[in-house]
Amino acid sequence: MKSCGFTRRELGRFAAAGAGALASPALVRAQARTAVNIISTQGVATVAMQELMKRQGYLQEFGLEPRATFVVDGSRIMGSLLSGENDICIFSGFAQVLTAAEKGAKVKLLAGALLKLQHQIYTKRPEIRTMKDLAGKTIGVASLGALAHSMVVDALRRNGVDEKSVRFANIGSAPDIFRAVAAGVVDAGPSESDAAENYSRHGVRVVEGGELYRELPDFTFQAAYAAERAIARKRDTLVRTLAAYAKLYRFLMTEESKEPWVAACAAALTRMEPASAAWLWRFYRENRLYATDLVLSPQRVEYMQKLNVSLDVQKRVLPYEEVADMTLARDALKLLGA
Repeated sequence: MKSCGFTRRELGRFAAAGAGALASPALVRAQARTAVNIISTQGVATVAMQELMKRQGYLQEFGLEPRATFVVDGSRIMGSLLSGENDICIFSGFAQVLTAAEKGAKVKLLAGALLKLQHQIYTKRPEIRTMKDLAGKTIGVASLGALAHSMVVDALRRNGVDEKSVRFANIGSAPDIFRAVAAGVVDAGPSESDAAENYSRHGVRVVEGGELYRELPDFTFQAAYAAERAIARKRDTLVRTLAAYAKLYRFLMTEESKEPWVAACAAALTRMEPASAAWLWRFYRENRLYATDLVLSPQRVEYMQKLNVSLDVQKRVLPYEEVADMTLARDALKLLGA
């Protein structure tokens, strides 16, 4: 079975194709639809979910005409929202929202998305069996303070390992980290769980205690957010957008979603075999990673802020109301009859 890993260039090509298809006027308009510009960080899950969204037509069902944009670097999202180039981010880590809000940026968290981490910590070293064995080792991450680094630090602390006892190497994206682990460039590193199905052919395995979606249940992976200007001017559009994604998340939790999901992966991610797509489908459902009820709790936001403060990414924990507005998520749920 082939690996599920994709290079940034390949994901960019798939994302561009998916974005164009999502924004195309292929469906005949029964009535005028409202344009909505959606931006997200690209990745296997994001590209596949956008393709599934296109095929299910939920955004159109809520009277919207979407244009989807994908970026590799989440830092590029904030500027596009504040400038009005894009209306809402659906899939992205949100440390930058918290730090921007601390500096006075008018931006708010609106909902949860991929609520839990989908990562595991991998190693090729036979002497590394548990998280405690990572002391003194080199761990591949992205830049210090970024998502991959913060999740590893959180996991190390959870297992009683001082993060100062390890060496962090800035490798880059999750697929790059997995390849670095497989090549022996680093001793261990986090990557998305879509690699787990094929880890044995790479000679790597999951570190005991390194299943981060289980070990760090309060660590929130991705959220939806928007600038306050868009919230004020396009509230109804944003509410309908969130309702469409909530419907998508709920659909993915049903048995009926398997074939559409596999077909979406085949269309958007041509290197992914059907068996690999089916494995991912089971993984998402069994671990209930998506925010089917949208609302991002104060506890989750506080958890991420405290972690940021401990990593010197933030200076202080901000009040929930200062960084989040869940009224749009609740209105979206009302549209769904929930």
